[in-house]
Amino acid sequence: MIILFVLMLFALWLGSRHGGMALGAICGLALAVMVFCFGLKPGTPPTDVIYIIIAAITCAGIMHAAGGMDWLIQLAEKLLRRHPDRITFLAPFATFLLTVLCGTGHVVYMLMPIICDIALKKGIRPERPCAVASVAAQVGITCSPIAAAVVAFVAISNANGFDVTIPEVLMVNIPACLCGLTAAAACSYKRGKELDKDPEFQARIADPVQRAYVYGDSASSLNKQISKKAKASVFIFLGALLLIITFAAFPKLLPDYETVRAVKGAADLEVMDGISISAKHLAEKGILIDSITEVVDEHLKMNLVIQILMISAAALMVIFCKASPKQAADGAVWKAGMTAVVAIFGIAWMADTYFANFMPQIQPLLTRIVEQYPWAIAFVFFIVSVLINSQGAVIVAMLPLAYSLGIPGSVLLGVMPSVYGYFFIPNYPSDIATVNFDRSGTTKIGKYLLNHSFMMPGLVSVSISTIVAYLLTLLIY
Repeated sequence: MIILFVLMLFALWLGSRHGGMALGAICGLALAVMVFCFGLKPGTPPTDVIYIIIAAITCAGIMHAAGGMDWLIQLAEKLLRRHPDRITFLAPFATFLLTVLCGTGHVVYMLMPIICDIALKKGIRPERPCAVASVAAQVGITCSPIAAAVVAFVAISNANGFDVTIPEVLMVNIPACLCGLTAAAACSYKRGKELDKDPEFQARIADPVQRAYVYGDSASSLNKQISKKAKASVFIFLGALLLIITFAAFPKLLPDYETVRAVKGAADLEVMDGISISAKHLAEKGILIDSITEVVDEHLKMNLVIQILMISAAALMVIFCKASPKQAADGAVWKAGMTAVVAIFGIAWMADTYFANFMPQIQPLLTRIVEQYPWAIAFVFFIVSVLINSQGAVIVAMLPLAYSLGIPGSVLLGVMPSVYGYFFIPNYPSDIATVNFDRSGTTKIGKYLLNHSFMMPGLVSVSISTIVAYLLTLLIY
């Protein structure tokens, strides 16, 4: 158990060093070692989460190709340029909202140069809005109705007896995360030296070439002509989101289907001497046997609803908005999303295999702690996120373990914001891109790696968000 735990950590470390799809591939290699060299039974690959990500990223990518993303960025820029003196507060809420709408934090790439430009023109230290805006873009994932993290939390919770819906998750996470981001922005408001008093910055712009680079051409999306078809793609996308939220809030609107399921508490069926078949297995095969399985009416599952509506919305954009599928596949949104699919596939499958095989040994070690301090699971989520770099993968890999330890679903919902910890080590693409977009050099990774621009806003945001979400669940549940 210890050897394979070290192997799992090494795979995560090595994968994060290479980045991108390598993270999922290297974790897949570790999975192969577990199965073929140590004889572990393979766990269950997270197919439902992967299908949802593919559907959502397809829709967002098609909207990007149709020009809809340009319109959203343009609207955000108009708001930011209208109130440049409030850029430290408005920038994170703009990136947060874009992530909530699109289900991915990678939309920050298009807005970050604009945030930096506005700050420089106003004489505000760009580190202040840029760092917290990059953090906010990732915080929005646990508040998006189409994000894998939210859908996976609902699906796994329902399977473990905690009947929660997507709107109920959003009702806790959105206000909690907004409180956390407000606190992070307030802490960033006067962060660092003013540009005219910063000797490092002044030395940089003393060089005429560097000064021209720092204060050069303005980054802006306002000069782009947004077509009616581009705007229509946004309305189609928002319409699909609205339908998803409506169906999640009112499941009785969904069609019913007759489904065979295992009778609760049913014993296994003995078919031959020493050979038995579980009720769950019979139900999965659709076999009806009295006292073992039963026929019930079930609503269409939300994971399928999201997939159907996202794919349908993408088709409508292609047909009516003339979006180019080839351009969508070449776009940043699609590429980033598919990279996340490979990462989640390898990480979650490896983790599920490990924990499923060693649960009898792991459970006694952790049960005593979580019985007294169930909220302590938040630290586990955070630490795993530092290693994994994916909130969806953290939930898929760790939430079943948390339920098996007997932690109530309401507590797990309350600590859900803690699944964002990959700002801690500044190797995530959006953080690296933010450093590069800041021409002033104030947003940076320090000499000692952990003394970087994203540490303070990340810790403040996640800590406050988790505390507020936990208190909200205590009030609600």
